[in-house]
Amino acid sequence: MRIGLRIVGAFLILAGGVWFLQGISVLPGSFMSGQIEWVLYGASAAAVGIGLIVRSNRGGRSRA
Repeated sequence: MRIGLRIVGAFLILAGGVWFLQGISVLPGSFMSGQIEWVLYGASAAAVGIGLIVRSNRGGRSRA
């Protein structure tokens, strides 16, 4: 379960970063280039990805 969350989290961070950069026209050549909604989608995806990775790191520890 932890590895799965980390993989999905890493994918969301990567995809969100690409969407964000396309949204701010750093990576041109796409229908997403220069579109503010892709900046928001990218930032949201990356934030969810970070949350999944943080959760996977805290998930299995016992509290003693």
